[in-house]
Amino acid sequence: MRRRLVISYLLLMVLVLVALETPLAITLASRETERVRADRLADATRFASLAGPALRGGVPGPIAAELRSYDELYGIGAAVVDRDRDIVIGSALWQAADTSTVLDTALSGQQVSDPVSVWPWSTGPVVVAVPINDGGEVLGAVVIVTPADEVRRAVVTWWLLLALAGLLVVLACVLTAFGLAGWVLRPVTELDAVTHEIAEGDRRARVQHRLGPPELRRLAASFNHMADVVSDVMDRQRAFVAHASHQLRNPLTALRLRVEELGPSLTDPDGRSEHRLALEETDRLALVLDALLTLARAEREENERVTVDAAAAAASRVAAWTPLARRESVTLRLAVTDAPAYAQTVPTAVDQALDALIDNAVKFSGAGGVVTVAVAYQDDGVALEVRDTGPGMTDSQLGQATERFWRAPDAQNVDGAGLGLTIVAVLVDASDGRLTMRSGKPQGLVAGLWFPAPAPVPQADAVDAEDRAVDLRPTAAL
Repeated sequence: MRRRLVISYLLLMVLVLVALETPLAITLASRETERVRADRLADATRFASLAGPALRGGVPGPIAAELRSYDELYGIGAAVVDRDRDIVIGSALWQAADTSTVLDTALSGQQVSDPVSVWPWSTGPVVVAVPINDGGEVLGAVVIVTPADEVRRAVVTWWLLLALAGLLVVLACVLTAFGLAGWVLRPVTELDAVTHEIAEGDRRARVQHRLGPPELRRLAASFNHMADVVSDVMDRQRAFVAHASHQLRNPLTALRLRVEELGPSLTDPDGRSEHRLALEETDRLALVLDALLTLARAEREENERVTVDAAAAAASRVAAWTPLARRESVTLRLAVTDAPAYAQTVPTAVDQALDALIDNAVKFSGAGGVVTVAVAYQDDGVALEVRDTGPGMTDSQLGQATERFWRAPDAQNVDGAGLGLTIVAVLVDASDGRLTMRSGKPQGLVAGLWFPAPAPVPQADAVDAEDRAVDLRPTAAL
C-alpha cells in the first residue's frame, strides 16, 4: 500500500514537471537561438549597408576590410552574394553551406535565419541572410554562417539545470510522499499489529487513536471501542461460567448429602438401585462443574509464560496416576529421552494436560492395557506423547474430540464430562503449542503435545540448571 501511494504521488509529480519544464526547455532553446540570431542579423544589416559599391561597380570598398576584421575578431564566416548567388566577397573562414533556402528569401527582399531554434541534437550552423537594397532594387545578399556549438552548449547547460532541478523536486516529492504515506498508513499498520496481538490472546492491546487523518482516527477509536466491548463480553461470559459452576457446588453437595441420608431408609431392592443411580448422577454433575471451572480458569489465562521441566512434570503425573492405573489393572509407563526437558507454557499447562490425557488413556485402555508417557526434545521444543492400547478413535471422531461436551458413541456410559480434551486444547493453544491425536499401531490412540522451548539462558544459568536436573533417562514401568 505504501509503495502504491508513493508511486501515485511520484507519477503525478513527474507529469506536472514534464508539463512545466517542457515549455520552459523549448523557450530556453529559442531564447539562446534568438540571441545569436539577433546579433548576426544586426551584423549582416551593417554589412549590407557597406556592400552596395562592391555589387554596383565591382569595387570591394570598405566591406572587404570589415569582413576580414569580423573574421579575425569573432571567427565567423560571412560572404556577399549577388543576385546570381555567386560569391562576390567572402571572409577567410567562409565555408559553403546549404544556403539556398535562406538566399531565396533574402533575394526576395526579406531578412531570414535558419534554424528557428537550435536543439542539443542539431548539427547544422545558424545561417543569417540580409538583402542588399539599392533604391528599392535587391542587388544581392549578405550571408553569415555561425557555428552552433556554443548555442548547443548553452542549451544543453540549461536543460541539464532543468533536469537537475526536476530531479531534486522528484527526490523531495519522494521523501514527502513517504512521509505522507507513512502518516496515512501508520494507523492502518498499527491496527493490523494490534489485531494480531488480540488474536494471539492479548486482549489489552489497543490502537493509538491520535495518529493519521481524521477518518482513520475515528476508525481507530471505533476499533478500540469494539475491542473493549468484546473483551467485556468475554469477561462476563467466563465470569458467568465460573460463578455459575461455583454457586452450583453448594446446593449440589447438599443434595448429595440428602440423597445419601435416604439410603438406610430404603429397603426395597429397586429403591436401592435407584438410590445408587441418583448418587452416580450427582457425582457426574460434580465432575461437569469441576471441568467447567477448570475450563473457565484456562480461558482466563493472559498468556503469562513460565519455564517448566516437562520431564519432571511427566514423572510427577505418572506417579500420581499409578494407584488408579494399578486398580484398573493398567500398566502405566514413563519413557524420558531428554531430561531435563524445559518448555515455555502457561502455568500448570503441562500438569493439567497430562492429567486429562492419562485419565482418558487409563479409562479406555481397560484391564491389561498399557499406557506410555514419553518426553523428548523435538522441533526446537518439547514433545510429550500419551500412548494407550485402547479401542482408539475413527478419523471423524478425532476431528470432533476437542469439542465441548462431545462424547464418542461407544463411551456414553463412561464417567466423564466431555471437557477434558477441550481443556487440553485451550491450555496448549494459550501456550503457543500443538495438540495432535492419531490412531496407534496396531491399536489405541496417540495424543501428542508440543510446547516451545524457552529462550536460551546465559551460560552460568545453564550450568546451574544442569546441576539441579534430575536424571530421568531410564525407562521406568510404574
